[in-house]
Amino acid sequence: MLIEIHPENPQPRRIQQVVESLQNGGIIIFPTDSVYAMGCDIRQAKAFEKLCRIKGIKPQKAQFSFLLSSLSHISEYTKPFDREVFKLLKANLPGPYTYILEASSLVPTLFRNNRKTIGIRVPNCEITRQLIEGIGGPLVSTSIHNDSDQIMDYLADPEEIHAHFGKDVDIVIDGGPGKIKPSSIIDCTGPEPMMIRE
Repeated sequence: MLIEIHPENPQPRRIQQVVESLQNGGIIIFPTDSVYAMGCDIRQAKAFEKLCRIKGIKPQKAQFSFLLSSLSHISEYTKPFDREVFKLLKANLPGPYTYILEASSLVPTLFRNNRKTIGIRVPNCEITRQLIEGIGGPLVSTSIHNDSDQIMDYLADPEEIHAHFGKDVDIVIDGGPGKIKPSSIIDCTGPEPMMIRE
């Protein structure tokens, strides 16, 4: 199903329709401040497993991101980190950045990879923010392309995305043309933050 939602002033009824789908174990494709992403509610284990199948990844090998609506929720899902890392996050979020941090015990085991780390994002995107607030917790998210693929123009066009992925997911949100640059990834688990992907 393709649902058009206004990027700056999302229609509450349409947001609620997507929220209900997520709460019922749905998988959606949605806009972010970088590329369009595919995701589900973190409390829906079966949806997470289906998301892994769509991406062709074993759940224990998945390196998906947690999307939060604001910086204030980061400490719930990560172990404490130092002041310098906090200043870095505060300076760049919301924005097209993924920070790799150590996962706290509140992160369900299913979502922790062997290194016990998680990627955290706070996208600067009103549709995504309202969806996260609507479900009352993070979205687990992965870009719709594979890292080894070039990001093709069709991945920025919601109608083309729907034609390509619509049979695999419950809802594709048309929030206008997407971008073709993924988020930058910064690993903050070592002594110094390290850029993994710019």
